[in-house]
Amino acid sequence: MQILRLVIERILLSLLTLLIVSLIIFFMLEILPGDVATRILGRDATPESLAALRAKLQLDAPALLRYLAWLGHLATGHFGHSLVSDRPIIAILGPRIFNTVLLSVYAFIIYIPLTAIPAMIQAVRRDRAIDHGLSVLTLVLLSMPDFLLGTVLLIVFVVLLPLLPAISLVDATSGSGEYLRAMTLPAVTLAIVMAVYAVRMLRDNLIEVLDSDYVRMAELKGLSPRRVLLRHALPNALVPTLNVTALNLAYLVGGVVVVEKIFGYPGFGSLLVDALQLRDLPLIEATIMIAAAVYIVANLLADIGAILLNPRLRQG
Repeated sequence: MQILRLVIERILLSLLTLLIVSLIIFFMLEILPGDVATRILGRDATPESLAALRAKLQLDAPALLRYLAWLGHLATGHFGHSLVSDRPIIAILGPRIFNTVLLSVYAFIIYIPLTAIPAMIQAVRRDRAIDHGLSVLTLVLLSMPDFLLGTVLLIVFVVLLPLLPAISLVDATSGSGEYLRAMTLPAVTLAIVMAVYAVRMLRDNLIEVLDSDYVRMAELKGLSPRRVLLRHALPNALVPTLNVTALNLAYLVGGVVVVEKIFGYPGFGSLLVDALQLRDLPLIEATIMIAAAVYIVANLLADIGAILLNPRLRQG
């Protein structure tokens, strides 16, 4: 019952956070200079055309009523139409979200061993040469911004070793092999950027757990070092790392703009940049709300995972 109560509390808090985010997004866009009709038709528009477009877009209604209507449409999955192309936003978002989800899954698959294996090696071989070497490598990668890391990978795997394409262009006609080749460099870049933050935290957590009394008791019982590490130490060391992983999951959806631009990958992040450049307000609102929802849900899952991995809470 205690676990259920904590999970419900986290879900309600996440919904409240998402509601506050929607308020901030809507009213920040409302206070931008000029209204949507002026930005669409330009400065030379006649008063009659402006009035007609404002009536069509319901801009003459109070802001609060428009916010409630927009929120109701979001809740029912109706995102409206793009002001630039007049296409349904859901039709624009669909292929881009699909591409970014594929890229995110691929990057996360690489991220898990890229985080766990070096951290376990460093924790077991702490203060030895391999621990110091991996620490130096982690610090070097940690100091590199994602655009520089992506550029280095392009030079290595496109110029020096021409194994992968420089531009990650995919569309509905691309096959699975083409998708895999196109996503490899962006996915590796994202995985490294995420892993360098998590490796150091997981290493320190593992060292602390390996020095705890219950792990020493397990060793005294004659359990193998591998079983002690994987069964007793690693699950408890993962709890603090889940928050970093949750932030990494959110980064995969909302923060891949630079990586997608470097490799020319048609994903969700590059769509947000294009919408901001064109000032397509409905598309901006939809993309930011989706990114915020993913961020909040990722943190919610991390909180729930931490609750389930906590032995005291599991026992009520």
